[in-house]
Amino acid sequence: MNANSARELLEREIQLQNSQEDLWRLFRIMAEFSEGFEKMAKIKPSIAVFGSARSKPEDKYYKLTVEVAKEIVKKGYGIITGGGPGIMEAANKGAKEAGGSSAGVNIELPFEQGSNDFIDRDKLLTFRYFFVRKLMFFKYAQGYILMPGGFGTADECFEVMTLIQTGKTSKFPIVLMGTDFWNGLLSWIKDVQLNNNYINKEDLNIFSVTDDPKEAAQIISDFHKGKKYTPNF
Repeated sequence: MNANSARELLEREIQLQNSQEDLWRLFRIMAEFSEGFEKMAKIKPSIAVFGSARSKPEDKYYKLTVEVAKEIVKKGYGIITGGGPGIMEAANKGAKEAGGSSAGVNIELPFEQGSNDFIDRDKLLTFRYFFVRKLMFFKYAQGYILMPGGFGTADECFEVMTLIQTGKTSKFPIVLMGTDFWNGLLSWIKDVQLNNNYINKEDLNIFSVTDDPKEAAQIISDFHKGKKYTPNF
């Protein structure tokens, strides 16, 4: 066997191995979708709460999250979070203390803690793939509360706004809480994106901003008044 033939044989073996790995990856993804759809369909209408995994119980935004979760439960909704520590824990804690449904959609990460202790055990899912996990939020959450956070929170914020802006999902309420945190970004959106016609003025109506837990819960409640709760797509 000459060098060219050996190289071609090796390349075919690598392609075959990659194809087999992709096939098994596809089965894993399908299984995550199937389990997620089955479990999330049984959860009562709920509001997703996002924010930093690094916030501590003494942090003002952690405390604010506990309070807004309680107010949301009073309006008859459950709470869904990413299942981890920080703001996610605070939201699940508030839901638990208010006697509401407390769900967690966790993700396998090498550097984050496991699921928090305030999630109802029958409402905990853990995913390997971010895009599967995010789809569960986008499909089943009846509203979003976005607390201060890092790259992940910003990613979730802009992705859900984009889905609503482009009509790829039904419109639902998005509430940004922590005006001190969000003001810089909101100014940039208005001064740069809007003034350069990268977005329309109507796009600013996709979200609301408040620091009042009662107002946040009321915004969500008013939006859904008289409407039927269904998955967003």
